[in-house]
Order: sequence, then C-alpha cells, then structure tokens
Amino acid sequence: MAADSLAPFSRATREWFESCFPAPTPAQAMAWLPISAGEHTLLCAPTGSGKTLAAFLWAIDSLGRNRQIGSSQQGSGVRVLYISPMRALAVDVEKNLKSPLRGVALAAERLGVEFVAPTVGVRTGDSSAKERRDLVRNPPEILITTPESLYLMLTSAARESLLSVDCVIVDEIHALAPTKRGAHLSLSLERLEHLIEQRAQTPRKIQRIGLSATQRPLEAVASFLGGFSLSSPEPVSRPVTIVDAGMRKELELSVVVPVEELNPANGSAWPSMDAELLQLIEQNHSTLLFVNARRMSERLASRLNELALEQSDHPAESDELVRAHHGSLSRERRLIVEDELKRGELKGLVATSSLELGIDMGAVDLVIQVASPGSVASGMQRIGRAGHQVGVASRGRIFPKHRADLLEAAVVAQRMQDGLIEHTKVPVNPLDVLAQQVVACCALDEWQVTELFDLCRSAANYATLSWELFENTLDLLAGRYPAEEFSELRPRVVWDRIEGTVRGRAGAQRLAVTSGGTIPDRGLFGVSCQMALV
Repeated sequence: MAADSLAPFSRATREWFESCFPAPTPAQAMAWLPISAGEHTLLCAPTGSGKTLAAFLWAIDSLGRNRQIGSSQQGSGVRVLYISPMRALAVDVEKNLKSPLRGVALAAERLGVEFVAPTVGVRTGDSSAKERRDLVRNPPEILITTPESLYLMLTSAARESLLSVDCVIVDEIHALAPTKRGAHLSLSLERLEHLIEQRAQTPRKIQRIGLSATQRPLEAVASFLGGFSLSSPEPVSRPVTIVDAGMRKELELSVVVPVEELNPANGSAWPSMDAELLQLIEQNHSTLLFVNARRMSERLASRLNELALEQSDHPAESDELVRAHHGSLSRERRLIVEDELKRGELKGLVATSSLELGIDMGAVDLVIQVASPGSVASGMQRIGRAGHQVGVASRGRIFPKHRADLLEAAVVAQRMQDGLIEHTKVPVNPLDVLAQQVVACCALDEWQVTELFDLCRSAANYATLSWELFENTLDLLAGRYPAEEFSELRPRVVWDRIEGTVRGRAGAQRLAVTSGGTIPDRGLFGVSCQMALV
C-alpha cells in the first residue's frame, strides 16, 4: 500500500520522500490516490499524521512536472490556494513547505531531471500594503492565505491573479464549518468558481481538499467542503471523497486539582495552581499552556515569571521563563515567540486559541490547559500540540478553576479519551453574511439577479435559501425597507427590477473591503442583515 501510494509521483519526489521518511503514514497513503485523480477530498486524520504534506506533495510534484514539460500556465498566476483559519498557521505552513520544495529540487538535480520549485507567497492580515501589491504584480504559484484575505482579493483587482487556480486546500476545516466565518468562506469559494468559469481562458472546476483531525460527522463536513451543484432542479451535493484514517492520537491525559477542595470559602486555588504549573514547566523541556482569554495569558505568564524569580538562586541573572502569545501581539513579536518555542529555547508559553490549530510545535512535550477547553474538539487540538509527530503520544494536563469547571473538564477529558467529538452543525442561511457577500459581488460587476441567486445557493450554507429570503435581502440592500426606522440606512446596490439586474452603488467596493469578515459567534446576541448595512 505504501509503495503503491507513491506511484503517481515523479522519480524526484519519490526519492526525496523515501530519503526523509520510512514510509507514508496511513493518512498519506489513503489520500494520495483521490487527490492525484483530481477528486474533491476530505481527509480526517489525527494531529501529527502528515495531513498537510498529504495535501501539498501532489501539488508540488505536479507543478514541477508541468514546468518540466513547459506548461503555458506556469508563472501566470496562483495555481494552489491554501486557506488557513489562523495567521500563525499560515506562517507555519510556509516555513514547513521549504523542506519538500528544496528537497525535491535537490533530488531532481541528482537524478539529472529538470525541476523548478513552485513559488510560495503568504497574504494575511499581517501582510503590508507593499507585500500585497507585490503578490498582485508577481503572484506565487502557491498562495497561503485566510478566508478574510481571500474575500478581499475577490473584491479587488487582485482577483485577476486567481483566474489560474486549480486547487483549494482548506486546513482545519472543523474550525470553519460550524461558524458564520465558514458560511462567509463557502460563498467566497463559489465566487471564485464563478470567476474562473466566466473569466479564465480555460474554464474548469477547482479541486477542493479539506483537512482536519476533529470533524464529525464526516458527511456533513464533506457537504460543506464541496458545496452544491445546480445542474438539476434542486441543489445536489458535489461528490467529495472522504478519507478517514480510522485512528486516534494516543493521549496521556489527566485532570489535576492542586487543592484538597475547590471551594470558594477556602480561598483562591490560584496560589497552589501557580506553584504546580511552575513545577511542571521546570520538569519538562518545553511546555505550552492554554487559557481562554488574552488578559489571562498575560497575567498568568507574569505570575509564573514572578514566582520563578522568587525561587531563583540568582534572581538578577534570570531571564523570562514564560511568555504570552495571543492575537493582539504584533506580528514580529508573535513570530519571535513561536520560533523560540519551536526551537526549544523557551521553557513555557501561555497562549490563547492563537496556537490551537495545526501548528507544528515539535519541541513541545507537555500541554497544560487552564480551565476546561470548552469542547472536545478544542481539547483534542490543544493537547495535540504536544508530541506532534507520527506515533508519539500527546501528554496533557487540565487544571479546572472551580467546581463547575471541574465537572466540565472531567466530561471533556473522558470524551477526548473515547474520541467522542461534537457533531458539526453548519449554519443555515445566515442573512448578514449573505448581505455582505452580495454587496461584494456587485461592487465590481453587474449581475443577473437569477444568476446571483444561483451562485448563493451553490454555497453549502445556502442550499435551502428561498427566493423570498433572497428577494427580501436584496430589497433591504436596495433601499426598500420594511419599516420607517430603517429609512436612515443608505442603499448599497441598485436593483433594476425590469431588467432583472443588480449592481453596486458608488462606494460599495470601499464598504465591502473595509467591512470584511464576520462577528465572532458567541451566542450573546443575534445579527440580522440590517446591521451589515449600517
């Protein structure tokens, strides 16, 4: 099976892989057949099983071989689009791609065959204006980006560089599917499909590849990934090949209560917890601590450093033992901290969900979760940062903060051991996201209303969208409001009901690109499509 799975690759790619790895992992061996055949593929495999390489290696190999035979499309735009839900993961993937790109090129040189490594670029919220302009002028063949940056590219002149896309890889798809952010992405992918169908010199369908360790049920996630075809009267799910590696990551997990009883009457549990956390950090080579809030990451890192300083024999010579990591840090600071942790130079790092998904932290040998992670999927992702290699168990400790937290942590820990991940529920017809994407669609082009309606229904979240809901959304965007209290809202599109067309008003593009993204789903309040127009 392992030898057969490498058969579709070129000699150079096979030689590099066999020189670096004893054999393909089960996830790789099972995924390469449908991926190399151009099928939409959903790969479910545990952390550290080589999922990212499984998705990228065929792209690297095929791009190199196309260069070899002089494909006219090479160098003319983006060919592979990798979508990450997090900026840190996007940067991490770019670094990890350097090894196979360089390795296959050297193997080709030894074999005497031509191979020019594909170019790679990153566009995220951290990218400067100059970097974004350079990516448009000289688009890389592999572009690593986020859902929001893809949306911005599709709503600007940068979309021209996407006309050559052949393949889209959606990593950590479980983090997107159950959220409005995922609905936003599903519409962006359909916009990309439509753009290529209408504008590309060689119209084609884009291959979609989804990756995650924590996704259930797989059929629901596959439907989200593939979207829907409207070739028949009713939307039909595009076929997606599901590759389930059928194994779980080995966990060494325990729930730790550092006091005899979690009772507010007995005072705070934090002093005992801090001492226990510091002891674990000092006992291990490199420890990653997860908390559920940015403020907590800063405060806990500060307390642990103060405690370490008090216990140090040479306090004046002591460096920071622990650092904080969260989304509010500057790009430069985040990259420095991440590199120090990966190299094993940092004993401890207190992070929020900013390091939860897919990051390759090879030097981390213990993960500590302070308070319940809130879900089994989140717990699996976080604990999976430890022992992030094939066949290595992930070691984790969960420290509850109070009695209710202890109960939840115990349940989550047991379900993690049993692999009982929560079922994914894809949001149905979120109208605020629909309104935003309709304005973005019309900002640069005039649409037939029926064509725009069909595009929206192709997205997984909107397959059941009724004409009435769509018409009501267009009414609101065009200035026909249901009540006088909305009369101060400015219309954003022009809907010609006689010709059946819709186009953006002046300023629609500026509004679309300055108001991209979605409000995080916290269950505290609802968002209607009216709010998207304020």
